[in-house]
Amino acid sequence: MRAPFDGEAADVRPPGSAANYSRSRGYPRVGMGTPGPLCPILAPTSRPSGAVVMDGANAVGGTADRAEEASALAKRLGIGEGSTVQELGYDTDTDDLVAEAVVVGSGEDAVDEDYDGVVDMVVLWWREDDGDLADALVDAKAPIASSGVIWLFTPKFGRPGALEPADIADAASTAGLRRTTSVTLQAWQGVRMVSR
Repeated sequence: MRAPFDGEAADVRPPGSAANYSRSRGYPRVGMGTPGPLCPILAPTSRPSGAVVMDGANAVGGTADRAEEASALAKRLGIGEGSTVQELGYDTDTDDLVAEAVVVGSGEDAVDEDYDGVVDMVVLWWREDDGDLADALVDAKAPIASSGVIWLFTPKFGRPGALEPADIADAASTAGLRRTTSVTLQAWQGVRMVSR
């Protein structure tokens, strides 16, 4: 199943529905309220027009609780039990649902850029002003196991820091990567990349 295009689907979680602390990142969330119910006006048996569909059975957004969202995203990203996931480029603007999915899927927090072992997956958060994306992708490939993947998360088109799809394609090609699938979060879009 294809991921929704920008504007086709949006996350319907209310602003206060996320936890106030990021376990894997070790810093308090900025500007988030206390945890609350997820859109109680939506019937759990219907798919709201604004829900992000992670796979055929799991709608991420107003119809699922946070743990179900993280579990659905872990499956969509391909995070398995015992996987080592390295997270690069995270900041206060990134979506903590990805960090929660890493913990749910692998059983461990993501490792950071100081980790010097082999990893199964790299989650790379990238914004237009972060520098040369091709160089970052080449660097992100270095610690990956032969069957490993890179998930590149960029701001959704039209948001500050968004990249043009052609720029992402060019950077992936330069880095010896090919795009395989995508996922959409509230403010970010992710592209799965593997070595050619």
